[in-house]
Amino acid sequence: MNPLDALAALWSLGGLPPQALAGIALTGREPVFPSSFAVGTAAQASIAAAALAACELGQARGAPRQRVAVDMTHAAAECTGWFTLDGQEPELWDPFAGLYRCADGHVRVHTNFPHHRDGALRLLGLDPATATRADAEQALRGWKALDFEQDAADHALVATALRSFAEWDATPQGRAVAAQPLMTITRFADAPARALPALAADERPLAGLRVLDLTRILAGPVGGRALASFGADVMLVNSPNLPNIAAIAETSRGKRSAHIDLRSETGREALWRLVEDAHVFSQGYRPGGLAALGFSPEALAARRPGIVAVSLTAYGTQGPWAGRRGFDSLVQTAMGFNHAEGEAAGDGKPRALPMQILDQASGFLMAFGAAAALWRQSREGGSWHVQVSLAQTGHWLRGLGRIEEGLRAGRPDLSHWLTDEISGFGLLRAVCPSAQLARTPAGYARPSVPPGTDLPNW
Repeated sequence: MNPLDALAALWSLGGLPPQALAGIALTGREPVFPSSFAVGTAAQASIAAAALAACELGQARGAPRQRVAVDMTHAAAECTGWFTLDGQEPELWDPFAGLYRCADGHVRVHTNFPHHRDGALRLLGLDPATATRADAEQALRGWKALDFEQDAADHALVATALRSFAEWDATPQGRAVAAQPLMTITRFADAPARALPALAADERPLAGLRVLDLTRILAGPVGGRALASFGADVMLVNSPNLPNIAAIAETSRGKRSAHIDLRSETGREALWRLVEDAHVFSQGYRPGGLAALGFSPEALAARRPGIVAVSLTAYGTQGPWAGRRGFDSLVQTAMGFNHAEGEAAGDGKPRALPMQILDQASGFLMAFGAAAALWRQSREGGSWHVQVSLAQTGHWLRGLGRIEEGLRAGRPDLSHWLTDEISGFGLLRAVCPSAQLARTPAGYARPSVPPGTDLPNW
């Protein structure tokens, strides 16, 4: 599928006016990174959809339409999430993370959080204080891949067996994902149409709109960062009791960053005060996690009629894995991408995609869905729920087709698109937004700051 067709299909899912597509310019062609999959198309189409939807919402608020241009190589570069702090590239993977050989195949284990790492090692009968990578490799050779995958899930850990596309398609979860659309934008409660603040011609299209970003691991934070780049006032809300990953320095560009402990009554009251003035509530916690604390979409809509709730899951809302935890690398492995890349390379050696494109594209789809739902709310009323999952994004990527000889492509030079900022983490060098807005350039009005820097108020 070519990028413009992919974008048009996304646009139709959003229920946005087709004439707006005349305002987009997509340049570049596959391959842009070494992969047999259309990772450049996925990056370009999802970013273009988010940017164009933001501009369409800006037009609805009184600003003239503006053209949007997205270059494929720049979009894919942005989706690498590459950055340095004070000239050093942080180590993004725990030493125990990765693909392991088992008795009958492979499993990928995600260990970037200490509790996941320690839990996986204990499941293998190892002492986390003394175990080495070699110990884990030896222990996993005694396991069948599907047995370890299931036992890990039963212990709330994160690991998946390596599958081919055919093996994934034969699973109940594979069938459930294939039966669902890429994403859903649903009116789920009644509310009057809410007039959005008027927008001046020189303001970015989402200026004056408030977004609560309760996400932690890559996809959700990318979505909030995208909304911030188009002018939204985004507040990242972290728990003071949960760990974060190094990438938070890059994905926090443009955002406020506050601590709220939702396990306390005081914390829940603080979040409700923020909800009362928010336009968007985005969350990526495990399925049912925030609902158990009282912040389900239905509760949000009752307290703040007309809100747009955005929810991210790993494997979607249908099927036996609907409640399972997951990360991009694991979803790639489970769904068949790692196996397919090995086949395309000709050596059969499983290999990951060149960037965490399921996370990145899902994040931009969350931003697209939020802007589209706000546009529809301003016309139709209602409270809206946008639902995105890494697995559904993976199914979409697979449907974009394969790139012959794509693995022969080289990695582009990112230096053309790097910018520096003095952040709360140090000197941050990262890729600038690839969406080029003709009149009000995308960018970050606030520097990236550590969690808890800001007070929890607008």
